[in-house]
Amino acid sequence: MAHYDVVPATDDGWEHPPFGAELTGTGDARVLWSRGTLDDKGALVAILEAVDALVAAGHTPAADVYLSFGHDEETVGSGAKTIVASLADRGVRPALVLDEGGAVVEGIFPGVAKPIAVVGVSEKGITSVRLTVEQNGGHASTPPKLTATVRLARAITRLNAKPFPAGLSETNLQMVETLGAHATGPLRAVFTRARRLKPALVAVLGRVSDETRAIVRTTTAVTQLSGSLAANALPETAEAVVNVRIAVGSSVAETMTHLRRAVRDPLVRIEAIDPSEPSPVSPTTGQEWDAIAGSISAVHPDAVVTPYIMLGASDSRHFTTISDAVYRFTPFEMSGEERATLHARNERIHVATWLRGIRFYERLLRSR
Repeated sequence: MAHYDVVPATDDGWEHPPFGAELTGTGDARVLWSRGTLDDKGALVAILEAVDALVAAGHTPAADVYLSFGHDEETVGSGAKTIVASLADRGVRPALVLDEGGAVVEGIFPGVAKPIAVVGVSEKGITSVRLTVEQNGGHASTPPKLTATVRLARAITRLNAKPFPAGLSETNLQMVETLGAHATGPLRAVFTRARRLKPALVAVLGRVSDETRAIVRTTTAVTQLSGSLAANALPETAEAVVNVRIAVGSSVAETMTHLRRAVRDPLVRIEAIDPSEPSPVSPTTGQEWDAIAGSISAVHPDAVVTPYIMLGASDSRHFTTISDAVYRFTPFEMSGEERATLHARNERIHVATWLRGIRFYERLLRSR
């Protein structure tokens, strides 16, 4: 699986035009600059290159292979939903589904120097939550004591001051144990005793970085705000949109209850938009997992392969209704700086990285 839509971009702030697909450097240092190189056209074209190479080589897979490319993953994923419905109508139940997700990364887990190949076996739920305050408008020269925007700001502040409870799912514990075996320094003792030292571990991960903090809890981020249409008019409606990523083990209903208790204001309307529950957890043993792990090790022999819960949302969540083995892994090495370009400026990929991604897909397809 992959998707060919991308988030918007303008030329502002980019070293190279976002849709120019410009190559810089020479040899193994060549870099391709373009929106979508990492998310997710790079993987899509790598899949097509792998399939094309295998067809040219006369390879015939033992099982049917479907290529599923969505056109609106970055918004609502209606393309993936339609594909799933079509496959279900045909009675197709895939033995293995692989979509975008984790990558080969370094420096994200304290104490582990080796590269880490993180394979998503589940993903957080997602919903946008709209906070709305409505009241009489009027001239801004005679404001009430509590305007709609102030009430909304208070709700946001209360929400930010009451984070969701932290915890570790079974998948996260397995990830910590897997990586802990490769850790050095004092943290190794903590990671290799993850189950016994769970409270301390939750506290450590909650402080290390934004990424590890998101591992241990449901997160909220206010992403959109709107108020009056004029500088001198009181808003009749003030709105905020909160992007919520729901931890595996929780639910949309539990999340909404927490938000209402945090805001504690009946005049702030709270509603979920396009809610999606956390995905079921795919197995970390068996033929399907081994095929992915083996293909990673063949291309990245130094990488530690570990399951994890994907923090973002992907089209793959729709496929969990027709498959028990849904995984999320993009076969590219991504530095911290490169990961920061996802949905941001200067998205790019090293050509050598992309070519290794093609080799991964070839190896995986041959294993089936």
